[in-house]
Amino acid sequence: MTTPLSSTPPAPEPSAQHDKPKKKSVREFLITLAIIAVIVVPVRMFIVSPFIVSGASMDPTFTTNDYLIVDKLSYRFHNPKRGDIVIFRFPNDPHFFFIKRIIGLPGEIVTISGGTVSITPKDTAESLTLNEPYIMYPKYESMSVTLGDDEYFTMGDNRYSSSDSRVWGPLPKSLISGKAFARLLPLAALDVLPGEYRYEMRAAE
Repeated sequence: MTTPLSSTPPAPEPSAQHDKPKKKSVREFLITLAIIAVIVVPVRMFIVSPFIVSGASMDPTFTTNDYLIVDKLSYRFHNPKRGDIVIFRFPNDPHFFFIKRIIGLPGEIVTISGGTVSITPKDTAESLTLNEPYIMYPKYESMSVTLGDDEYFTMGDNRYSSSDSRVWGPLPKSLISGKAFARLLPLAALDVLPGEYRYEMRAAE
């Protein structure tokens, strides 16, 4: 009796060659992850990082869900300036980040009288009053603070509803992460150096 011939060719023997494309894909994936880690992590740590505004303390300049890019590099080359919008670790709990405006610089005396802010620069006796057109919600209060050599006085633009240096004291420079470099969202408010202001100062009366 003759055994009929099959028209189906025999299945090939398993080969290690079939695993090569899979191993190559895994290797390429790991290389890509490594490149991302090398580029993205240092950028996030030392150059720029995102920040989403939460709360009403900076109204009307910033509102909840504004998406900002924080410049973390500039303050390595120069000190914060009056009028800068800064992001920093909350002195009473560094796990939280705040956004406020720089009002007083190291060594200055910051005086608030009836809600009006005056600055007495270091080593002078002449006080200067700040012009602050961005304030929509004032708070009529009075106080005076003398800043140390490495301290800043910060305030929210919504003076009526902001926890800032008026409440918890001067901000050490070491806690400042960076300044607001760009606002990406909402698109209608897209801006570079959002909220930054350079003051016209007049002699205090």
